[in-house]
Amino acid sequence: MTAGDFDFAHSEQAAKSRRDKATALARFVWERGIDGEELLGLTDTSRRKLARAADISPPSTMETWTIAAELVDTKRAWALANPNHPAAEPKHADEKIMWVKPPITPWT
Repeated sequence: MTAGDFDFAHSEQAAKSRRDKATALARFVWERGIDGEELLGLTDTSRRKLARAADISPPSTMETWTIAAELVDTKRAWALANPNHPAAEPKHADEKIMWVKPPITPWT
């Protein structure tokens, strides 16, 4: 294999980098009370803004976002099983509205 044949995107180092970035994103997302489904439901533009708000360079692929969503859902399951633990409650849940808009009820 020559240096030009090396596929960094599928290397162990790239996988570790994706996992590290996903972990940092998941922490930011969790603290805002956003779950995995909501995260993946955001537009690409909103996810990029969210990453920048977390002081993280936005991921270039959905793979990192998918890992982050899985981590958030894992944390949510843990929080439900450990409701009295101080880390079981998002500290900035009031900021969720900045990212995930509730459905608007039409006037009747």
